[in-house]
Amino acid sequence: MSPDEYCQQKAAASGSSFYYSFLFLPPERRRAITALYAFCREVDDTVDEIEDPMVARTKLMWWRKEIAAMLEGNPSHPVTKALYPHVAVYKLKGEHLQAIIDGMEMDLDQSRYLDYPGLQRYCWHVAGVVGILSASIFGHTQGGTLLFAEKLGLAFQLTNIIRDVGEDGRKGRIYLPVNELQQFNVTAADILNARHSDQFEALMKFQVQRARGVYDEAFALLPKEDRRAQRPGLMMAAIYRTLLDEIERDGYHVLNQRISLTPIRKLWLAWKTYVFG
Repeated sequence: MSPDEYCQQKAAASGSSFYYSFLFLPPERRRAITALYAFCREVDDTVDEIEDPMVARTKLMWWRKEIAAMLEGNPSHPVTKALYPHVAVYKLKGEHLQAIIDGMEMDLDQSRYLDYPGLQRYCWHVAGVVGILSASIFGHTQGGTLLFAEKLGLAFQLTNIIRDVGEDGRKGRIYLPVNELQQFNVTAADILNARHSDQFEALMKFQVQRARGVYDEAFALLPKEDRRAQRPGLMMAAIYRTLLDEIERDGYHVLNQRISLTPIRKLWLAWKTYVFG
């Protein structure tokens, strides 16, 4: 299996909404974004699948060294071998790749966030910076496009947090800010024990409304000159916003189930956005 094939398999196996937007890219850009996505999956899986925090931390340190080696022209892992040819072409910064690892380490150090600004800092590391790197691969001519991509990354991560409240709770993690739980009279025990209530529904309605607002803020930042190049991000946004609609339609029952869209529906939304904008 070649490095590109390894990354392709990693991306396809995840079933992520991101994968469907990659399909519409020219081959070189598709290979680059697939390699970036595979890197994100590798470091994310390190935290999610390794139960011993010390082992996970050691593996993340290995990835830090591997990114540094790649930037010096000596990649050894299939993902970094696939990513390396695109670093200079798309001006991908090592500091951004390292920032993603910083975000994964935050998951080892912290399982609660006191307020929304604290959550935003986490989201920047695990999603905002990924948006910046992705926009660089998709192509842009205006500086404002990177601000759009950073904000869109935040919107994606907020959507993930809403979708995965129950799943994260079973891992002992609660990303919803503590002060917002208090505002809506929802306790950490309610989340951890999957107790759905009117108060929980009100909390989740607030979370969904805020996420939609962040999408709108992101769209307002996208310069018209780069709209065509950034269609992959807009495809992902179409899929993720539809997911928010489904969560709302289902009454915010995210504690005991993972609400998702079918692959064919994701592909349809991606295609429709590609054709009609």
